[in-house]
Amino acid sequence: MDRPVDRVSSAFQAVPREEFLPAGSRREAAYDGPVAIGHGQTNSQPSSVAAMLRLLDAQPGQRVLDVGAGSGWTTALLAHLVGPTGAVVGVELVPELAAWGEANVRRTSGAWASVREAAPGVLGVGGADQAPSGCHRRVRAWSRWTASACEAARCVFPFPASMKSSPTIEARAPLVLS
Repeated sequence: MDRPVDRVSSAFQAVPREEFLPAGSRREAAYDGPVAIGHGQTNSQPSSVAAMLRLLDAQPGQRVLDVGAGSGWTTALLAHLVGPTGAVVGVELVPELAAWGEANVRRTSGAWASVREAAPGVLGVGGADQAPSGCHRRVRAWSRWTASACEAARCVFPFPASMKSSPTIEARAPLVLS
């Protein structure tokens, strides 16, 4: 009997990694390790991304903040998980990566997902036309410093292999959205 495909595996099938890698690196898409995408950044190891997404447990209709969006791959995976009734905002500090990530997400995902340039020292986005970061129910982040911003959301952070061998979840009381 065939095992059913879980939601994260389905997202990986729907959002191929190679579409988020530089043209010269697409042959490395199946490699279960980080792949350089420029500016000293990488497209993360697929097994780590899958583990983090399973821990995050993003559900249809939820709002997710993706910190350190890079090429937009995880933002697009999250968009697949939350669907058109949800929203995913990826933020990236490197302007060139934010622009490339947004182009990748526009090409592969629905209008409920985007990548935006992050302001240094600000977690999330703000402004009259943007949802504040506090409205996100799930936060996927690549740096530990964001933990203090996750008082009312479920947050997932990776730790270096020297600290832990797998992603770690830091769960707080769920944020009630009106």
